[in-house]
Amino acid sequence: MKIHLAGNNPYPGIILIRLYESWIGERLGKFGGGYLTTCISEYLNRIPLKEINKDAMRIFLAGGISGNLREFWQKVMKVYCASPNSRKEVIEAMNSFLAGDKDKIMRESIYGADFFVGDGDSTLSGINVLESYYYLRKNEDFMPLVRHFGSFLLDSGAYTFMAGSHKGGCDWDAYVSEYADFINRFDVKLFFELDIDSVVGLAEVERLRHKLERMTGKKPIPVWHKNRGKEYFVKMCEEYPYVAIGGIVTKEIPRKVYETAFPWFINTAHKHKAKIHGLGYTTVANLQKYRFDSVDSTAWLYGNRGGYICKFNPRTGLMEQMSKEGCRLKSREGAVNNFNEWVKFSRYAEKFL
Repeated sequence: MKIHLAGNNPYPGIILIRLYESWIGERLGKFGGGYLTTCISEYLNRIPLKEINKDAMRIFLAGGISGNLREFWQKVMKVYCASPNSRKEVIEAMNSFLAGDKDKIMRESIYGADFFVGDGDSTLSGINVLESYYYLRKNEDFMPLVRHFGSFLLDSGAYTFMAGSHKGGCDWDAYVSEYADFINRFDVKLFFELDIDSVVGLAEVERLRHKLERMTGKKPIPVWHKNRGKEYFVKMCEEYPYVAIGGIVTKEIPRKVYETAFPWFINTAHKHKAKIHGLGYTTVANLQKYRFDSVDSTAWLYGNRGGYICKFNPRTGLMEQMSKEGCRLKSREGAVNNFNEWVKFSRYAEKFL
């Protein structure tokens, strides 16, 4: 008899067995082990975990370094870069940074030893971060930390640049040159083009993209916008190994309209062996439906703004909101808690989505 465990992942049941392997082994041992124990062990040995997770979705936490966790990471960086025993001391630094009233809702162990994975280069490997070049260009001290993250995406920061002190105009050639230099100096693997179609037009975006390619020797991630049309998206997938859909956050197209088109975009990308990123799309309940290879989110910041903390529920795969009547949210601790809960969700996504 063959029993197939249904699901998008070819080994969903095996993932659960792997997660609770020691617990299952202990329980089976009480019944004498036997053939079932042998079969499970043999099957686990034949299917490596990396094979199970090879098509997993990655969730990048946008603004995870330069935003309201900046002071937090500065303290972590100081210890991390200076200490030969980084794993233990970074954990202690994080916990001491969160010191406060033990009766407050935020004081419960926000960062514990289980937050970190491994030692050395893999210490922060459970975190995927998206950051803007606009902010990092003035905070280069954070870049040694970035290489320890599981994955890192660099946004060009072009729109933020325009919205700041450069409203009157910008030398985009100079901007691309500086952007490329930053990418080269820190060996950034994944980075977006300057998707400023609405400002300079698609032809100029293409010229700047090709210049960026020449200067870095790498292919940036092109970002599709509705003005480019469906055929252009197909062309992107044919020419680039990683593509992105933009305009979700800016509501270029209403979300419900976008969502009806997601299957076509995702299937088209995968048909051409390209990965696809949903910029700013983290409607958590829909991530099992739309099989992006990666998405990014600033949603971990919302709780800090709205006065509540996030709590990831691994049973449902959803993010829950918690608040306590009569208590005021401590901004610093709240931000770190919510970041941590979204990291847990990111880890969940890499196993199950």
